[in-house]
Amino acid sequence: MEWKRKTGGSVLAFIGFMLSPLSWWNDAFVNIPIAWVFAWIISLFYKPAFAVSLVIGYWLTNVAGFVLMHKGAMKILSATDQRYARRELLKDIGISLVYTLLIVVLVQYKVIAPFGDYFSKPSR
Repeated sequence: MEWKRKTGGSVLAFIGFMLSPLSWWNDAFVNIPIAWVFAWIISLFYKPAFAVSLVIGYWLTNVAGFVLMHKGAMKILSATDQRYARRELLKDIGISLVYTLLIVVLVQYKVIAPFGDYFSKPSR
């Protein structure tokens, strides 16, 4: 049964890595698209909420990535399941906030925008 726990931990850690901002490519291909879809769905109901929803969606993917990586690593490295402590959660949230500031800058400079805005004519 040891291999099941380690395999499960490896899967959690891999999914967490895919969601975390620790690789150079995953933001462009994983986190931002997930956050963009999340924000796009929210903006269908309330268009002004796009930017805030994008930031929240991006932040949630980063936090989920760090949490899953941490829990996966704990499963792989320890013989028993350990509790995810508040200190680790606060550290993961802090790191995610730094990356979120980058997304806020990208939204402010209209690098990331609602889907329809990419095809509309610029206002004069």
